[in-house]
Amino acid sequence: MFNQISNNDFAEIVKGRRSVRHYDENVKISREEIGEMISEASLAPSSANMQPWRVVVADTPEGKEKLRPLVRFNTAQNDTSSAMLLIFGDTQCYLYAEEIYNAAVEQGNMPAEVRDRQLGTILSMYPTLPQELKVEVAKIDSSLFAMQFMLVARAHGYDTNPMAGFETDQVAQAFGLDEERYAPVMMISIGKAKEEGHESVRLSADKITFWR
Repeated sequence: MFNQISNNDFAEIVKGRRSVRHYDENVKISREEIGEMISEASLAPSSANMQPWRVVVADTPEGKEKLRPLVRFNTAQNDTSSAMLLIFGDTQCYLYAEEIYNAAVEQGNMPAEVRDRQLGTILSMYPTLPQELKVEVAKIDSSLFAMQFMLVARAHGYDTNPMAGFETDQVAQAFGLDEERYAPVMMISIGKAKEEGHESVRLSADKITFWR
């Protein structure tokens, strides 16, 4: 998908993205395509390449019914979207460190000695970090994934809406995840817009940039 997008196309993807609340209920995105979009979004950067994002996809009537009481004022997105993605940050993402770094060596992307040095640092540091810091790092990295997913979805021809309005203290347990390990980050609805999202105003660059 990415190698088919020109610079002009990418600019349109970024400028054309809207937050959509009402979707065409007749449009169903296949799990294969959602999986492809998740894989493409996973090219996002992360601290030490630990890739802490974890995704629960509620795309069945049963999954959405379970989610509905937890989405507060976002029921329209839940009810009409093709799927709801629940983004979590894995505070024990370091458990995959050896798998990630061994694969990097096998694929010729990293010398073995660099792997060994990096793994030594990661496996001695990450497990001992305070839980609050683990959550903060996982949320920052998972937010990069979430933003990239929304742009990827737009490139695939779909619309999205990121949401923070949900029961963060209940959603992990509701979907069978360890709430001590998995920190809820946001939800993203995805589908085809039935009602176009409104274009929103952005502050100009000179108001948000400090040159020194």
